[in-house]
This record gives sequence, structure tokens and C-alpha cells, in this order.
Amino acid sequence: MATVVISLLGIVLDQKGRGANRWDKWRPNVAVCMHPELHIDRFEMILHPKYMRMGQKVAEDIKEISPNTAVNIHKVSWEDPWDFEQVYGALHDFASSYSFDRENDEYYIHITTGTHVAQICLYLLTEAHYFPGKLLQTSPSPSIGAKGQYHVIDLDLSKYDQIAQRFRNEQLVGEQLLKSGISTRNIQFNRLINQLEQVAIRSTAPILLTGPTGAGKSQLARQIFALKKQRGQVKGEFVAINCATLHGDNAMSTLFGHKKGAFTGALQSRLGLLKTAHDGLLFLDEIGELGLDEQAMLLKSIEEKTFYPMGSDQPIHSNFQLIAGTNQNLQQAVLEGRFREDLLARINLWSYDLPGLRDRIEDLEPNLEYELQQFAKQHGSLVTFNSAAKNLFLNFALSPVALWKANFRDLNACVLRMATLAPGGRITESVVEEEILRLNKAWQSPTPLADKQGIALEQFLSKEAIANIDLFDQQQLLYVINACLNAKSLAEAGRKLFNVSRTQKKTPNDSHRLRTYLGKYDLSFEQVHSLNASSAPV
Repeated sequence: MATVVISLLGIVLDQKGRGANRWDKWRPNVAVCMHPELHIDRFEMILHPKYMRMGQKVAEDIKEISPNTAVNIHKVSWEDPWDFEQVYGALHDFASSYSFDRENDEYYIHITTGTHVAQICLYLLTEAHYFPGKLLQTSPSPSIGAKGQYHVIDLDLSKYDQIAQRFRNEQLVGEQLLKSGISTRNIQFNRLINQLEQVAIRSTAPILLTGPTGAGKSQLARQIFALKKQRGQVKGEFVAINCATLHGDNAMSTLFGHKKGAFTGALQSRLGLLKTAHDGLLFLDEIGELGLDEQAMLLKSIEEKTFYPMGSDQPIHSNFQLIAGTNQNLQQAVLEGRFREDLLARINLWSYDLPGLRDRIEDLEPNLEYELQQFAKQHGSLVTFNSAAKNLFLNFALSPVALWKANFRDLNACVLRMATLAPGGRITESVVEEEILRLNKAWQSPTPLADKQGIALEQFLSKEAIANIDLFDQQQLLYVINACLNAKSLAEAGRKLFNVSRTQKKTPNDSHRLRTYLGKYDLSFEQVHSLNASSAPV
């Protein structure tokens, strides 16, 4: 592996001595290259632009005493070298833009030069794995002259718990925002988002977000608010409530407020969430759980921008925009008398159905990267997969066996667990294997060989044959069988099952691939349909 040193230019120590006299002085960045046992292939020197000339002279001296060392100069700016926020931010930006090659390079972060603030920042960024290397500390030594001495410090945090905790409390995680956008690949979802962005900017009408639990309705509502806030279209707050938590007087009071003495226990007046959301955005998640009385008052509030708190005869004005979320079929709820038809008509002007994770499985990998970025932002520690572990996880996550029942919530929890258990900030194969077992166990139904429609593997294979198939393969086969049962032809089932890989082939061979897979278990598309029909109850 190539040895790479990353170091700040020392504007005091590195310019000691003039002319030939300089070779008698200890200069940290030159001295570190004088040790033959520490063969340095590349030296990355970070400096402020106004010290460029000094940096070039130091680089020339490094080349003179270590001809095989390539020196690269990087300009990094801050106004005040003693301002922690400025220095941390600048060094963080450098680390984020630098192309680290952990497979082929070994990195040493030289923390001898620069202000004390800069040295602390380099330590923190190395501890958090933004600089993926070991610390290199150099110092003068009268007995060996200009060469001085060096010490390599491996930041194994288990050895430095107290120090790590002290620094961790000071980390400015929130100051350095990571990329918040996700590069989604699903064409249908991207079209949905493109239109929704236009609607959010141009309209103040209610928006209805539907989709399964965990599909991202709450997060999308917050993104809409952030977009409107950025464009100066809202001055108020983002107010959110899950309507499933609202019952009885508490529902009315929470949403519309109440006057003191309006009911037993109302010792003080309350504004309510609709008033709190004045000039802002109100997100009512699971709106299908709202009672009919609350629905009637909400409709009036949307249409007239006024409402009456409980126990009051004075109307309250609130100019809020409503975003509603639900995982229910509200049309069916209207037919069953559980939801007002006029309210549905009012909130259904802009309606967007968010697909679950399995329906946009090609977006799993970018969402995986996003979750890792969020972990780094929240915990101040960069966590990554090694290449083998990432391949192992993606092979499982993209397979039919991965059910993702709670959609993106499952993915979020999955990444949080793996990142927390990652040794040294690297998710390994053993961490992934443990997580796969955990997910499979969590997704098992009470009858693991039958799906929610009651289709069981025993309908298609003998007990003896099933006993010789791994549980992993049993679940995969059951998924394939269900795809066949829900398709009119072998080709249609193949297109669904191979929806991603087929796009990478010049000539898709979905039918052949599916026929070959079923043949492994002595099954065919026609047999699956006939066996299922023969086992159906009369």
C-alpha cells in the first residue's frame, strides 16, 4: 500500500532557518520525510492561499531530501485560524472532497503543525473517520538534530474513551450538513416529486399523501415545508400530529383549542394546533383516524380559515396550509360512513400515492447511502461498508426474500443497527450477516411458509422436498410462486421479477430465466396455476 501523509503547513516551525542554515533546524513537514523507515509516497500539504510561496519552498525541500515523495498542495481558507467553527468547517469540506482510496493507500494525519484549534479539528475529524487514518505526531530531538522523532497514534477509541467523550461533547455535528437530497432512480417516483415540487411552490391548496406505513409521507411533508420556507412562502411553523392519537375532547382541544372551563379539567385556555400553524403548514398524519365531528370542523377551517375553540363563541382565524397523510383507502372509508365525502373532495385536489420500498426497489441503494449520511450527521462519525459487506447486503436487500414490511422505516432501523455495531466505522460482512438474520426473523409471519393470502409452499411441493430447501430459498420460491399466480403469462411474471436486471440486457430473456428457476424445483408456470386451483376450497 502507498503511504500518504496529510499535513497542515506550519507557518512558524516550517520556515525556521534561512539558506543552507535551514537544514540544521527542525522543520516538522520536512523532518517527517527524513526517516528512511517511514517511506512516504505522497505528501498532501494543506495551507492558506496567502502562504503559497512558503508552501512551495517547503515542497521543494521535501523533494530534495525525499525525491520519490510526490507533494500536492491544497489551498484551504478561513478568516480566523483560532475560530473553531471556521477551521472545522474548512477541514471537513476538504475531507469530504478528497478522494480517499482505503483499499490501496494508508493514511497518516500529521497533527504537529497549525494552531491548537486546527490540531484539535484534525483529531476530531480523524476520530470520526472523515480522515480514515492514523495520527502522526512529530517532535524535535537534540540527539538526532533536524530529523527529530515521530510517533504514530492509532485511534482505537476503546483505548481513549474519556478523551473521546470530552471531544464528542464539543463536536459541531449539526454545523456541517451532509447531503440531504437522495438521487432516486424510480421513474414514476421522480415524476411524482417533480410535479409535487411545482404544486408546493405554486399552490396553497391542501395536499393528500397516501401510501403504506413507512413510505415516507412525514418526511415528504417536511420537505414541502422546507421548500416553501426557502422560497419565502411561509412565515409560520411546521406543525404535525398523528390523528390516531386523538380521541374525544382531547381531539377537539388539540386541534382547535379550548376556552378555560370548556370541560372538566380545562383549567387554562389552549390555542390548538390549527392556530399554532398560522401562516405555516399543518400536517395531519393518518387523517382517516379523525372523528366525524373533527372532520366537519376541519372542513370549515380549510374553507373559511376560521374555527371556534371549544367553549368559545369567538371565531379564531388561522391561515394554514394542510397536508394530510393516510395509509387507508379514504374512498372506501366514505362508503363505510367513516369519512366525510365533502372533506375528501376538499383535500383530494392534489393527491399523491407514495410507493413502498419494494415497489421502488431500485431506490434502495441511494437511500442506503442517505441513511449512512444521516447517521454521520447525527452522531458525528462517518460509517461506510467495506466492498464485500456492501455487496452482501445489497444482494439480500434487493432480493425477493427481503420483505421490507415497514418500508423505509425498516431500512432506517437496519442502517442504524449496522452503523452502531460497525467496528472502527466500517460495516463488515459479519455485521451484515447478523443483520440479515435479524431482519428475516422480524419478517417471519406466524406461518412462515404461507403468505398473507394463504398461499402455502406445501400446496406445490412435498414435505420431503421442502425439508431439503433452506428457509432463505423457501421464502424466495414462495415469492416467485405468488408472482406467477398474479400474472397471466410466464413473460409477465418474468418482467415483474427481473424488473431491474432485464434493463441491463440487450435482449431480455425473462421467460427463460423464470422457467429455469422453477425447473430447479420440478415446477412450471402451468403447474403452479393448476396446483393452486386444485387446492382451493370448494
